[in-house]
Amino acid sequence: MIASSPSSPDAPARANTMQTLVGLGVVLVGLAMAFGAIGISSEAGYGGVGPNFLPWLVSAGLTICGAWITWEARTGGFRAMEGGDGPAEPANWPGFVWLSAGLLLNAALIEHLGFILSCGLCYLLAVQGLRRASGQPAAGKPRTWAIDLVTGLVIAAPVYWMFTQFLAINLPGLTTTGWI
Repeated sequence: MIASSPSSPDAPARANTMQTLVGLGVVLVGLAMAFGAIGISSEAGYGGVGPNFLPWLVSAGLTICGAWITWEARTGGFRAMEGGDGPAEPANWPGFVWLSAGLLLNAALIEHLGFILSCGLCYLLAVQGLRRASGQPAAGKPRTWAIDLVTGLVIAAPVYWMFTQFLAINLPGLTTTGWI
């Protein structure tokens, strides 16, 4: 929401314009996802739905929500919306960087390290970001790093085995045995 002084006569109009732009942006994201879903195979798989079902569902949901936001903005703005109770808490950029690094490294390394190690690293970095964002004093200690890495591996390994061994879905592994 745009912060403006109560003495500004154009504040409601500017807020409605910004709300309309947000709604239209959400509609555009939904339409872009629908355009991308066109290229996904619709061949039905297990359970009678194909791989394009979820992208179509998400794109429809986004388009509907965006249209609703736009309608709300054009018919009076977000009703009964009060201003904040003071200045917003600043973003925790170091925590955001740690989380982003975990996700990006996971995407970059999953083919090289395999699913288990890549997801373990992602978990480690994401939890470190969350620990630092919440101000936990143990965030930088080596023991905490080791516990977080082992926890990530303990979570990722059964997920990998469930997908590869029981559901026969190929995930990148470190070896060709299908167990690591």
